[in-house]
Amino acid sequence: MEWLTHPFPPLYDKDSRILILGSFPSVKSREQMFFYGHPQNRFWKVIAGVFEEKVPDAIEEKKRLILKHHLALWDVIAECEIVGSSDASIRNAKANDLSEILKNAPIEKILVNGKTAEKLYKKYIEPKTGISAQVMPSTSPANAAWKLDVLTETWGKELKFTRSSPNSLK
Repeated sequence: MEWLTHPFPPLYDKDSRILILGSFPSVKSREQMFFYGHPQNRFWKVIAGVFEEKVPDAIEEKKRLILKHHLALWDVIAECEIVGSSDASIRNAKANDLSEILKNAPIEKILVNGKTAEKLYKKYIEPKTGISAQVMPSTSPANAAWKLDVLTETWGKELKFTRSSPNSLK
């Protein structure tokens, strides 16, 4: 078990409307210093599929895809003890502070990527913000029961919601 601090900043801009939170970066994400770095994680295929775009390879392409569609990325956990990439091993977690994002972007919805992110969000962040999050099926390869097309369809229902008026969570 190793004590780690989240190694890279959130991704958002002044137009981000939906905040997607993972739990804590995997070993591959920590090596790449960017979100969803493991090649077997289906996150980038899902996001590209929802918006009918090419699956991005380079980090700059991934950033453009997220910001183009008014999304934001961050993780629930700022620091924790963890074994490798195992969410189940997370201990002594300290949450990220979402206030910077919530203050600087008109976030309308928060999605958490998987059950572990949901559990951590409900424990550490929701009591502080009072904002509930919608749990999404994990894009992790460990969630093999969910096929890519079903994941993409399910995520699409939350990512492509109709905005009738500015309705941020602030």
